Amino acid sequence: MSASSGIPRPRPLRRALVAAAATLGLAAAVALAATAPADASAPTPPSGWTQVFADDFDGAAGSGVNTANWQYDTGTSYPGGAANWGTGEVETMTTSTGNVALDGGGNLLITPRRDASGNWTSGRIETTRSDFQPPAGGKLRVQARIQMPNVTGAAAKGYWPAFWMLGAPFRGNYWNWPGVGELDIMENVQGLNTDWSTVHCGTNPGGPCNETTGIGNSTSCTGSTCQAGFHTYAMEWDRSTSPEQIRFYLDGVGFHTVRADQVDATTWANATNHGYFLILNVAMGGGFPAAFGGGPDGGTEPGHPMVVDYVQVLQSSGGGTTPPPTGNRDAYSAIQAESYDGQSGTGTETTTDTGGGQDIAYLANGDWALYKGVDFGSTAARQFHARVASGAAGGVSGLVEVRLDSRANAPVGSFAVGNTGGWQSWRTVPANIDAVTGTHDVYLTFTSGQPADFVNVNWFGFGH
Repeated sequence: MSASSGIPRPRPLRRALVAAAATLGLAAAVALAATAPADASAPTPPSGWTQVFADDFDGAAGSGVNTANWQYDTGTSYPGGAANWGTGEVETMTTSTGNVALDGGGNLLITPRRDASGNWTSGRIETTRSDFQPPAGGKLRVQARIQMPNVTGAAAKGYWPAFWMLGAPFRGNYWNWPGVGELDIMENVQGLNTDWSTVHCGTNPGGPCNETTGIGNSTSCTGSTCQAGFHTYAMEWDRSTSPEQIRFYLDGVGFHTVRADQVDATTWANATNHGYFLILNVAMGGGFPAAFGGGPDGGTEPGHPMVVDYVQVLQSSGGGTTPPPTGNRDAYSAIQAESYDGQSGTGTETTTDTGGGQDIAYLANGDWALYKGVDFGSTAARQFHARVASGAAGGVSGLVEVRLDSRANAPVGSFAVGNTGGWQSWRTVPANIDAVTGTHDVYLTFTSGQPADFVNVNWFGFGH
């Protein structure tokens, strides 16, 4: 929002209509949020988004992947390409169902194995399609719900699971990396509770994208570790903004953004003016694990699969909001405010806060937003915090309240907020709450003694 500090803004006449339409679209998308099992289906696209690809990995236990959607990479390199897949990894990729198979419960298993001679095999598949890119002025979102190999410590040495994308011009050439672009949505090594996301581009070594490192960032899984549970890993490529952006999310929380103006125009164009294909694989050893202790050795345990619940690709012409996270909402991860299941009186807008995405806006007395199935666990939450901004006029303030299961219930906690310096001037405000355990529907309610808008909310969460 561009309204300056202290200047009231009008509540748009179309506000309620737009917000209601958004609620109808999002309701279906988060219907599984309260109780998503390991074999959850890919969520229904929210309003403004169209599904262009999905695989739920339904099929008989022990069967291979659908070859209409996926092709297998085999051996230790692409034909005529760099040895060891260009990374130094030590496994041989196969089509064996011992390495790549459906589990019969709606999941894909990619399992590294070691034979009696100490040789490693594993699996690597990529989409047959290589045309995934956002439309002009629109967005592309690529996401997967994954449990990383459930192995840690010395037993995980050398493990390198990944969900990533390569530029279409790489096919058939195999020597034009990194100029054609690589988007690493999820990488993990050594069983660490860490998700790395990276954009590779330019020239190697060095160049505008700092190769071979790339332009990356990392974050940790919360609630359960990356190895102990399923989490949703996503990339949103946004051509509706200027400059163009590529954003990365873990469980709906943005943690890394790469903008077109971070590199020269030629480098960005070479990396993005074409489609991409998707890759799922578990490598063993190579440069990335080497940076964190080395490749597999005698203490490494084979047989721990990366479990993939679904892969989904969504496209928006530009107006779609960020889809909500799937699976149970974790009270201790940031819950994106725009991922509500229901609301009254709210609007959404693009935020300039760290991580980008959307916030809910135009919040005033009597407005509310509902978030179903928030899991607080068995250890009581006693804190609430929210990322808020306000450009409210002098003397205008209000309460951000948390209510459980019904808007008629008394708040379990709240905090007051007034002008923060502008409608996009963000700060994280904490508050104490009554002890909460178990799973609840959470209502954010907004109360003020004045009728004017008094706050925007980007995200919120809870603590012990």
